[in-house]
Amino acid sequence: MASSSTENVIKITTKISENPSEFKKALLELEEGMKMRMNGPVGSFYLKESPPTLLIAGGIGITPFRAMLKQLEADGKGTNEVKLLYVDSQHLYRDDLNEVSASTSVNVSFLDSRKELYPEIDQFVGNYQNHAHYFVAGSKEMVKLITQYLKDNHIPTRNIKKDTFTGY
Repeated sequence: MASSSTENVIKITTKISENPSEFKKALLELEEGMKMRMNGPVGSFYLKESPPTLLIAGGIGITPFRAMLKQLEADGKGTNEVKLLYVDSQHLYRDDLNEVSASTSVNVSFLDSRKELYPEIDQFVGNYQNHAHYFVAGSKEMVKLITQYLKDNHIPTRNIKKDTFTGY
């Protein structure tokens, strides 16, 4: 889900291959006005009033962060520093993310490679260390690498939240 509860639209972000699953075929058949039932989201992958927060998105991993940031924007609440590092070649939702950044204290960095990512992570860790929350969303490989990188930089597991997108 890429939309927040305050938006008057449901945004679903997915990647559809040449041989889509039955679920994705059903998504492709949706038309405006059709009814659907959904559950969730569930789990602990959400923002709340919290310490400084670093959001790290790889590719389609931007999906939950777009929803979170649109919710922050709608709530209009003052928060501690929230920084989004978004690594991709296409940068989905660029306009939406720039809009959120312009109207909130959220800082968004669009990165083209993981090589650019590590110095940004190092700067945030240097400023906040284990007094921050770290959210990572993307492919299984990306989430595993970034999680290990954070642990290697003495960030405790309890401060790291992960959302892994499989099948890509």
